[in-house]
Amino acid sequence: MNFKLSFAKLRNSGGGLQKSKNNVKYKHERKYKKSARFTKKFNPSRKKLWQIFRNHNFYNFEIRRQYPIGHYIVDFVCRSKKIIIEIDGGQHNQPNDIEYDKKRTKFLNSLGFKVVRFWNTDIDKNIAGVYKILQKEFKVLEK
Repeated sequence: MNFKLSFAKLRNSGGGLQKSKNNVKYKHERKYKKSARFTKKFNPSRKKLWQIFRNHNFYNFEIRRQYPIGHYIVDFVCRSKKIIIEIDGGQHNQPNDIEYDKKRTKFLNSLGFKVVRFWNTDIDKNIAGVYKILQKEFKVLEK
């Protein structure tokens, strides 16, 4: 039996795989590529917040950026605390986007995540205040 042929049959038999034009890919591979593309285009507010989170700098929590959950890509997520941090720009103030964000938040809440939202201007003009809110949300600050 030809090993390549049997492996190809196994890969194409379903189980979370789908065919594309050139080769077989995992169903969610496109989402991960999209999140990688978003990561390269990080705006200054997200970059500033990422400097706080990267390399477990924020109280040794593992926080991932541009992380796919369901069919959404969240800005930041701490899976151990089930906290999602979203950074919103002015476009999130449009009626369609407000409705989309509500739907998205409801879905993420249904998975047990708490969604914390900040405006770009909050991060740019009051990073200390944002940091304090994050400390409270992560329960690392004494009340």
